[in-house]
Amino acid sequence: MRILYVEDEKFLAEAVIHLLKKDKISVDHVLDGEEGLELALKPNYDVVVLDIMLPHLSGLEILKIMRERGVKTPVIMLSALNEVEDKIKGLDYGADDYLAKPFKTAELIARLRALCRRPAIASDTIIEYGDIKFNLNNRTINEIELTDKESEILEMLIKKPGAVVPKEQILAHVWGADSEFEDNYVEVYISYLRKKLKNLNSRVEIKTIRNLGYKLIYV
Repeated sequence: MRILYVEDEKFLAEAVIHLLKKDKISVDHVLDGEEGLELALKPNYDVVVLDIMLPHLSGLEILKIMRERGVKTPVIMLSALNEVEDKIKGLDYGADDYLAKPFKTAELIARLRALCRRPAIASDTIIEYGDIKFNLNNRTINEIELTDKESEILEMLIKKPGAVVPKEQILAHVWGADSEFEDNYVEVYISYLRKKLKNLNSRVEIKTIRNLGYKLIYV
């Protein structure tokens, strides 16, 4: 079993990790919410253990983004607050379990094993177009990993194959409507995607429609 443990209390985390490893559980630990989100979006873990109170990005925000992006990895939320409202919010966002601090590591291990015994949920997040398969869950095309922004751009294009997606719409969706980023950021990431499609020897191409935007075609 491999888990991601996002906890900013360093000494607590070290003690828990020591006992998890004694139980043959592999652990990746990060102290920061932003780094936790980056790792939680990857398909590398059997369970993600999230503290609610984290620097930069809370555990609830991480969980919400995970579920919005189709990541189905089981999540256990941790909180010292032990309030019903926090528990309800976590479960509403898609948490699979909730453990109040302080907790016994033996109980955490039992809950981890229980989640791993659940049958896997069939994925409904694969979009096929031409000779490529785009997995929305783990952000890959034909098992080649994409960055977050590459994936978001490809998702916009592949959901409307043959239709022109305006550059301004891509910029607003990926970087935010109030973003100060310029059009050339879109061009850079389109270039990255084209290189990955070329490396796959795919016949799927991203065509530039001058002064309008981009569309996905199969040639």
